Amino acid sequence: MEKELEQKIRDVFQQQKAFFKTHTTKDIEFRKAQLRKFREVFLHHTDALCEALSIDLGKSRKEAEYVEIQIVISELDYLLENVDEWAKPVIVPSKPHPTGAETISKIIHEPFGVNYIIGPFNYPVQLTFSPLIGALIAGNTAIIKPSENTPHVAQVLEDIVKESFDESYVAVVQGAIEENTLLLSLPFDYIFFTGSPNVGKIVMKAAAEQLIPLTLELGGKSPTIVHKDADLDKAVARISYGKWINCGQTCVAPDYIYIHESVKDAFVEKFKTFLKKTYPDGSLGQIGKIVNQNQIKHLAGYLEAAPEKIIYGGHYNLESRHFEATLMDHVNWDDQVMQQEIFGPILPIMTYNDIDAALEEINNRPKPLALYVFTENQEFAQDILNRTTSGDAEINSAIIHVGSHYLPFGGVGTSGMGKYHGKFSFENFSHTRSVLQVI
Repeated sequence: MEKELEQKIRDVFQQQKAFFKTHTTKDIEFRKAQLRKFREVFLHHTDALCEALSIDLGKSRKEAEYVEIQIVISELDYLLENVDEWAKPVIVPSKPHPTGAETISKIIHEPFGVNYIIGPFNYPVQLTFSPLIGALIAGNTAIIKPSENTPHVAQVLEDIVKESFDESYVAVVQGAIEENTLLLSLPFDYIFFTGSPNVGKIVMKAAAEQLIPLTLELGGKSPTIVHKDADLDKAVARISYGKWINCGQTCVAPDYIYIHESVKDAFVEKFKTFLKKTYPDGSLGQIGKIVNQNQIKHLAGYLEAAPEKIIYGGHYNLESRHFEATLMDHVNWDDQVMQQEIFGPILPIMTYNDIDAALEEINNRPKPLALYVFTENQEFAQDILNRTTSGDAEINSAIIHVGSHYLPFGGVGTSGMGKYHGKFSFENFSHTRSVLQVI
């Protein structure tokens, strides 16, 4: 890294430290005014964002607007509408003072200070700006590092931030490992990271060395259980949406299917028919692009390890970074594709007869970010939830919960820590301070 850039990063960090000490960001009206300006600038860059998302990830205009732009705007409007209420001190019952004096007890929410937000490549707009608006609505300042794997989007994000904010309040640092290492060495007041568990360990280690609180939004192999009484047509359509969107590069995508053996053959045939109908000219290129050629090679390795298990798709193009929606059958836990999160458009199918044995296999592995159950028996679904754990879960649906600002989103164990979205973002980026006053 050039010394000039290193000094620039350090200078911006110190500027934000100094600005936060002025207490300007503690003014709710200041926060709202800044975010309203951001909203206007953000929407003004819709075309540029959609074009960049198409170049970097092959996202269609419709998908880009729905899963990247509108989710940010919807959440932003919800934050602006409710922050006044959330920011009020909460009066709680108060214990008598040892002297007998009367007391008042309350809880107040304070911003941490200067935040470091590390964005991922898969949803580079939503998963960078959603944490940002949460940090700002809670009264923090922020330095953002967008993913270097989506460079066109990263540049538009920087343009938006520069037009919206002074760099002493919000700034963007472009770069990769070297820049991230420098930033992680700085004494931030809070860190928010979205990405892989392996990089999450690096971030957490760096935070631990300075006792910096943090949120980790990671991932994992999210199971999808399809019971024998499930509506197979609905299951196929909803699983398909959750799996193929963004070419399978979604942290909460159904990672694999666990289906009751009695309906497996019918399910597979329905899935093949659905794919042929949905992508009549072949799905290559119709579900987006894989982020880079290295990831294409990584995904291809799963297919090369067990080519006989490919029952649909399996084609890819290294140069264009397109990868076909692919089904694999007769998969078991020893297969290479089952050793880690796939993060691509490959869907392995396994069967069960004994749900107890299936749940034991699931529970013997790291806690997933999401778990999906398809069944018409709500007692069965509740039993599955009672006997498993995951960051979040859905019944007869997949990945839709991520777009709700009424639900806290986040992982558990190796799939992450901390929850955000809506009010939970305000709380996540706030220090909850207890105050007892003798009157």
